[in-house]
Amino acid sequence: MKFFYGVLPWKWTLFLSVFVLLFVDIFSFYGLYTNKFYLFKIDNFIVPVLSIVHFVFLYVLWFKIREKELSDPPMRNLEYSLYIIGIVYAYKFFDTLIILLSYSEYENYLMPDTFIPLGLGILFLYLLLLLLTVTTIAKRKQLVGTYHFDDMNQHVDNWGE
Repeated sequence: MKFFYGVLPWKWTLFLSVFVLLFVDIFSFYGLYTNKFYLFKIDNFIVPVLSIVHFVFLYVLWFKIREKELSDPPMRNLEYSLYIIGIVYAYKFFDTLIILLSYSEYENYLMPDTFIPLGLGILFLYLLLLLLTVTTIAKRKQLVGTYHFDDMNQHVDNWGE
């Protein structure tokens, strides 16, 4: 995990994550086989809805680093949900990979010229999103701290002091 500490500065990690998330959200509506955007298919909304949690986690991380605050239970819950969302990102990566590998099965059909370039681009975006998610969690551990809630009340400013 220490490898991810020095890869990118935390601001670049956050900006790249937002940038990649926006592109992944846009391309989740894109059909590789047809070269069209499908806005009325319900399963195309899965990644954009889940990315809202990712955006909230990035905002909370940015706020905690900027204000030099400690981690708290809502941030922990967001991070744990981000682990599950990371599994969805990995599924979408492998789903896109399977679609790209199926190119030879449909060689008798007319495939769009953008199939391979956009497919590789989407595949790269999902891989980059997975790496940025792991890097973001590593940055949280480095800059905000770990989740120690046994001594949580010792960091609260009491009225009597």
